[in-house]
Amino acid sequence: MGGRLPAFNPLRYNAQMYKIYSVGHSLYCAKLRLALRTKGLEWHERAPPADYLALVPTGNLPALVDGGLTLTDSEAIAEYLEEKHPTPAMLPAKLIPRAKCRELSRFHDTRLEPALRRLFSNVAPETRVAAEIDAAHAEICKRLAALSTLLEQSPLPRDRLWLSDCGVIVTLEWLDIMETHAVLPPLPWSNTLRSYRTQMQALPQVAAELAFYRPHMTEWMQSKS
Repeated sequence: MGGRLPAFNPLRYNAQMYKIYSVGHSLYCAKLRLALRTKGLEWHERAPPADYLALVPTGNLPALVDGGLTLTDSEAIAEYLEEKHPTPAMLPAKLIPRAKCRELSRFHDTRLEPALRRLFSNVAPETRVAAEIDAAHAEICKRLAALSTLLEQSPLPRDRLWLSDCGVIVTLEWLDIMETHAVLPPLPWSNTLRSYRTQMQALPQVAAELAFYRPHMTEWMQSKS
C-alpha cells in the first residue's frame, strides 16, 4: 500500500520517499498520514512483517524509516517531520500558540483517544458489556466537553491543519462511526465541535485522508459485527 501527495496540491515541497509501517484501521497511522499529506511528502506503507519486533522493539505503530533511523510514536514522528521539513509549518511560530498546539495534541493522546479506546473491545454485540459501554460513554462525554472548551479558547486559526488537529479529527471520526453503529448512545456534539469538524473536513488533505481511511474503519467495524 503506498501514499502520494494528493493531486489537488500542486506544491511538491519534498521529493523524499519515506517508508512507513502501518495497519489499515490504525487511528495513529491515519494521524501520521495527515501530517505527511500536509507536508507534501511521499511515502510507502508496509504491513509490519513477522520479525517486526526485531525492527521495532516497542512494537508501536506507526513506525517511520528514514535511512538508518527508525522512529515510532506518531507524535514523535510528526515533530521530527516538522523539524526536518518546516514548510508548510504545522506548529505556530509564536511561543504561546505553539504551546497551545502542543497542549491540544497531548490532550488528544492522553485523554480523548484513551476514552475512545475503551470501546474497541465492545464493538461486537455478542461480547458487549453494558457497564463498560456506560463508563466509556461517560468518559467520552467528559472529554468532548473539555475539547469543546479547548477549541473555543484556542488561538489557532482553522483555515489550515496544525499538528494538534491530526489526531483529534481522526478520533472524532471514530466516535461518529461508533455512534452510527449504535455502539455508543448519542454523544453531546456541541456547535463548536460540529463547526470544527466541518472546517477540518473541508481542508483538501483531510478530505483525501478520510476518503482513504473511512473504508478501513468500516471494514474493521464490520469484521467485529
